[in-house]
Amino acid sequence: MRSGMQMDEAGKLNVFAVEPKMYVSEDSQFGFNVNSERLNGRLAMIGFVSLLIMEVVTGHGLVGFFTSL
Repeated sequence: MRSGMQMDEAGKLNVFAVEPKMYVSEDSQFGFNVNSERLNGRLAMIGFVSLLIMEVVTGHGLVGFFTSL
């Protein structure tokens, strides 16, 4: 990172590092977007397969498994 000395609007010497250029994306990063929907789908598939495996191994469904503990 380069550093430089510049005068600001008030006439004070600015000896801090040069700030990087800002990158602003037009795409929304919160809420419903492609990445969050893909992650949600993958986690749902993992949960569903885990429940099927648990039912095959224990012989009980989810409710039956928790009532037999």
